[in-house]
Amino acid sequence: MTGGNREAALGIIGGSGVYDIEGLTNKRWERVNSPFGEASDQLLLGELNGQRMVFLPRHGRGHRLPPSEINFRANIDVLKRCGATDVISVSAVGSLRENLRPGMFVIVDQFIDRSFARVKSFFGTGLVAHVSMAHPVCNRLGEHLEAAAREAGIDVARGGTYLVMEGPQFSSLAESELYRNWNCDVIGMTNMPEAKLAREAELCYATVAMVTDYDCWHPNHDDVSVAAIIKVLLANADNARSLVKKVAPRLHGDAKAALCSCRFALEYALITAPDARDPEAVRRLDAIAGRMLNPR
Repeated sequence: MTGGNREAALGIIGGSGVYDIEGLTNKRWERVNSPFGEASDQLLLGELNGQRMVFLPRHGRGHRLPPSEINFRANIDVLKRCGATDVISVSAVGSLRENLRPGMFVIVDQFIDRSFARVKSFFGTGLVAHVSMAHPVCNRLGEHLEAAAREAGIDVARGGTYLVMEGPQFSSLAESELYRNWNCDVIGMTNMPEAKLAREAELCYATVAMVTDYDCWHPNHDDVSVAAIIKVLLANADNARSLVKKVAPRLHGDAKAALCSCRFALEYALITAPDARDPEAVRRLDAIAGRMLNPR
């Protein structure tokens, strides 16, 4: 299927455990084609209390893809093609702060991108664009997530900086201490360039960082057993499902959504003159930048 935009939907990117939500109806897995290649997996489409939902397993079902081999461009493109307007990224992270304990959810508001082996933009030669990433997370979406988390009884912190490392190896102790000195709060491998591409696609985007453990800086980190970490992972998956159930109706009735600045990120971003644009680049960007390239 290659179709264009449909009725507005809430997009969820995360692990397979997030999708087993009680009350999700009209469920079906669907392959969506992208000019940017293969997405991580098929999309799970459904409805939750009247809200259209689109779920994407970031690493593919069965966790087949390491972070550096995820096709982030195709993932964002297919979500946009399925009508996603708001995207919630659910990600496991390590904590760089004593007060951000395993089991907590952190609704981050900043990123430091230390990844280096990934394609980070939909734009390039033939069609150049520069979007602002000063505030990479949608504040409106973050507010809904915080309220939904508190309603669900989840231990949540609002605000923080997510350090995105390349991986697949974890950081050294020296790196971990460096990132702490940079005032980073959590560390993971998946949210860049995801957040940058969502901004280019004019999608409202927010991250729910689920703390599984302390990074290697913590003096007692090695004392934590694998069984304890798995217990946290399972609890996090339960809380993630509860969060999605609570946030969906809040977004469904949000009258301010249509005016959110995220949805106009390309308004002054396209630099290449119309008569100098590569037609093939324009064609590839029919979903991502259609509002600007093919105005109705």
